[in-house]
Amino acid sequence: MEALRVQSLAEKGEMSVPSQYIQPPESRSQRENANPNPNVKSIPVIDFSNPRTNLLEELRKACKEWGAFHVINHRVPVGLLDDMRRVGRTFFEERPMEEKLRYSCDSGSAASEGYGSRMLVASNDTVLDWRDYFDHHTLPLSRRDPSHWPDSPADYRKVVTAYSDHMKALAQELLGLVSESLGLTCQSIENVVGDFYQNITISYYPPCPQPELTLGLQSHSDMGAITLLIQDDVGGLEVFNNGEWVTVNPMSDAICVILADQTEIISNGEYRSAQHRAVTNARRARLSVATFHDPAKTRQISPSPAFHPPKYRPVIYGDYVSSWYTKGPEGKRNLDALLC
Repeated sequence: MEALRVQSLAEKGEMSVPSQYIQPPESRSQRENANPNPNVKSIPVIDFSNPRTNLLEELRKACKEWGAFHVINHRVPVGLLDDMRRVGRTFFEERPMEEKLRYSCDSGSAASEGYGSRMLVASNDTVLDWRDYFDHHTLPLSRRDPSHWPDSPADYRKVVTAYSDHMKALAQELLGLVSESLGLTCQSIENVVGDFYQNITISYYPPCPQPELTLGLQSHSDMGAITLLIQDDVGGLEVFNNGEWVTVNPMSDAICVILADQTEIISNGEYRSAQHRAVTNARRARLSVATFHDPAKTRQISPSPAFHPPKYRPVIYGDYVSSWYTKGPEGKRNLDALLC
């Protein structure tokens, strides 16, 4: 099992990054750092306390034009968001490497639970992301085993469990609103997706000596139905919109909603899954927490019958996942391969 972690590389203080982390020129960020610029456009902010008619209209516009937006007044306790960031940062920054390695994921299996650095396993020549992560299998409950998660700090497992439950409730509410904004019944998207398979991934991006050559996370759209993400105050998430990369400015009390590929299929392309990436910086480590809500691998996903003609062919979700991990994400090519 490969024990190399990006955090260990960063702590060596080398002035250059190893070659396997250098992105091809066309993939690199043009920014010198990940500091948000308040003077440029960013994703919409949707207030859940707005009247329902306004809320649905704002959602429709955000899903159609961006595929990503912030929600505020979402009823998830802000203290829980802070706790989730705190326990993640404590694990990465305060626990010794030998302790962290006890939770190592299976480096030969895609998306296995635990502590790792390399998400894609298909090819040895894949350019690596400048990040470490801890992936938790949280739903359905049959997959949830807190003994697989760190026991330090003392409330780590309690916080992740509470966070999982709140994210599930918010994801269900959001998919209901997204369905209604499409003119469908509230349960339409969730009925196609079925019971959520939920993973919570804490990503840690150490300072990088050559951020202009690397990415913390390569350009991709998420595979499943909907992703809920929180950042710390460092910033580094970017969304591709109208031919340019747009920084998602950190908002400590907000949750960033990212539509994923199966929701684009179900909406027949009315709504777009968001292509996004993470950039690195030379000065500060960054942490984010992404909660993925996916169908079971046996579910067949296809456009809602309300939309015709269908623009996408039906797909078994497990086959879609296999393609994503075998070919690599590379923008939205796996979704584009399903176009009729």
